Amino acid sequence: MNIFGKKSQTFKPKKNIQEGSKQYQLKQYAESTLGNGNLRLAVTLPPGEDTNEWLAVNTVDFFNQINMLYGTITEFCTATDCPVMSAGPKYEYHWADGTTVKKAIKVSAPEYVEYLMSWVQSQLDDENIFPSKLGVMFPKNFQSIVKTIFKRLFRVYAHIYHSHFQKIVNLGEEAHLNTSLKHFIYFVQEFNLVDKKELGPLNELIDSLLKGS
Repeated sequence: MNIFGKKSQTFKPKKNIQEGSKQYQLKQYAESTLGNGNLRLAVTLPPGEDTNEWLAVNTVDFFNQINMLYGTITEFCTATDCPVMSAGPKYEYHWADGTTVKKAIKVSAPEYVEYLMSWVQSQLDDENIFPSKLGVMFPKNFQSIVKTIFKRLFRVYAHIYHSHFQKIVNLGEEAHLNTSLKHFIYFVQEFNLVDKKELGPLNELIDSLLKGS
């Protein structure tokens, strides 16, 4: 059974992390701690491990998670229904990546997400940014790139909650979405990846999800 419903045309999963590699071991560790249900523990850096390796593994994981969550509502998120990428009336996002699109452009939500996921995929596939071979160093600006990825991925959560939450409820996916967001927030807080002002569209929800945790 496919718990994510209709497969998204946008979903482009990152190639599998190579078995036996350090990142593969960290991925297994992350999955085992998540299985315990303690999200706060699941985000902490394993003792003695490299921060960049841990960031890399989790960047791939959240990219895949968010891609699949968005895939559940792609048929409802259309250029007609969502002519701009927004998260409520106060937040509107325009796309620019600094290379292929240097000047920010106003696009529909599905176009924005397509641009975003393709851009993240290109970062993940770039061996100079996300090296998969043993002994290859991460670039000096790696954490800066990761912060930009997480800042932009959060916007997909924000758009889903503000524009498509009722559809998520109808699909029975709200618990999965809430858990994914909670995990994401714990992670970005643990490594200071996203400024609090960027989380503004979901501030009240985030406070509610983390209360008592």
